[in-house]
Amino acid sequence: MANHSELAEQFDRSRRHLRAVAFRMLGSTDEADDAVQETWLRASRFDARTVVNVTGWLTTVVARVCLEWLRSRQRRGEELLDLAELDRVIAHDAGAHPEDDLVMAESVGLALLVVLDTLGPAERIAFVLHDLFGVPFEEIAEIVERSPVAAKKLASRARHRVQGKPSVSAAELRAQREVIDAFLAASRAGDLEALLAVLAPDVVRRADRAALGGEEETEIRGARRVAEETLTNSGRARFARPVLVNGALGVVVAPLGRPLLVLEIELRGDRVAAFNVISNRARLRQVRLSVVDLASTWAPPA
Repeated sequence: MANHSELAEQFDRSRRHLRAVAFRMLGSTDEADDAVQETWLRASRFDARTVVNVTGWLTTVVARVCLEWLRSRQRRGEELLDLAELDRVIAHDAGAHPEDDLVMAESVGLALLVVLDTLGPAERIAFVLHDLFGVPFEEIAEIVERSPVAAKKLASRARHRVQGKPSVSAAELRAQREVIDAFLAASRAGDLEALLAVLAPDVVRRADRAALGGEEETEIRGARRVAEETLTNSGRARFARPVLVNGALGVVVAPLGRPLLVLEIELRGDRVAAFNVISNRARLRQVRLSVVDLASTWAPPA
């Protein structure tokens, strides 16, 4: 790298890659853009004439920026979204364009992004850099200030949490996934008949008080009552994705990649027999989430 102008040109060519790395680490397009800008400010003050792989070097710089911000977020004890904020996101999403958080999240895999948000800062950095972008552990070790062996353990621990272990066989999981997908599709479409077809006649909906916007009952029974209430929340269903909830197939509602609601679902054959809506923040923090179809959104490097 000969001079500042050549560094600027290389940075512009790497910008899309850097933004992709930062988004997976931070889960927000605004924060990702800010991290990329901070990366340029730091890189431009550095004598890069001896740098051979500029994109690789810039990747380590943006990773350090993201690690600092994740640690700061953890120290602040950043709160989860609330129902009012979700409603604002839903209203804003009506005019969504390709740069919005939800569209970016879909390109990554919203469920994966949600699970990444449950990792510690160093675990998230190690997993994203190695498993999603193939960065060697020797380079990751310098970023997280650990040994290469420790960095590999961070990624392994994160990988175990991300992919989880279903409590049923693969065949049973596929069959259950079809039921959950039908439930979510009917909910998003506002299709009462399709929803009734996937609910057991005696289905039970339970919810904690945090999940209820008004004076709704914490428990309601019967397919029609449950279906009609579910359709009043069709906007929220747009942010819902299947995940493993404590090892069993369930659903997470996660605007901007942050869990707001978790549905523990009980199936009976090809029908939803019951579901429990969790929104209480203390309870949400105790729920273990992992990705259902890991192979469709993520594959470890060879």
